Amino acid sequence: MSEQLKYPIGKFEKPINMTEEQKEIWISKISQFPNELKRVVIQLNDEQLNCPYREGGWTVRQVVHHLADSHLNAITRFKLALTENEPTIKPYDEVAWANLPDVNSDLSSSFAILEGLHSRWTHLLRSLTNEDFNRTFFHPESNEHVQLEYALGLYAWHGEHHLNHITSLCERNGWVIEK
Repeated sequence: MSEQLKYPIGKFEKPINMTEEQKEIWISKISQFPNELKRVVIQLNDEQLNCPYREGGWTVRQVVHHLADSHLNAITRFKLALTENEPTIKPYDEVAWANLPDVNSDLSSSFAILEGLHSRWTHLLRSLTNEDFNRTFFHPESNEHVQLEYALGLYAWHGEHHLNHITSLCERNGWVIEK
């Protein structure tokens, strides 16, 4: 499998020196993400929505529902880290979740989740201090203490990563997406 198809924008790499400007870029990406995703996906028909973005990968429909699931978990992790001392988060089996029957549903519910969630998440993120961004949660699968500053970048990347799965599929198949 092509690494380019799996990671169309590359793997996430946290900058060595975190700046306020970088944090604001990531917060803006999180803020704008639902509209960017919806702009692309609403142009696709059912056949296109049910097409996997790569061999062995999820369908576009599964990706959209995954993004709602993942980002619900993300804001929960942020809130736990902000209100508890190094909480241990609950990992989930994203592959199993992506195969539950609700992934065959209309995308409007996941768009509604993403729009409301990202609005609240952006409001929360813009209120955080540097001290807040230094707070951590413990991820038992990776056995790591994850700093919120790192998680901010990771989730900004996550949205862009999956949006590029969809747009690169469209490009490869010659599906015209209006800008």
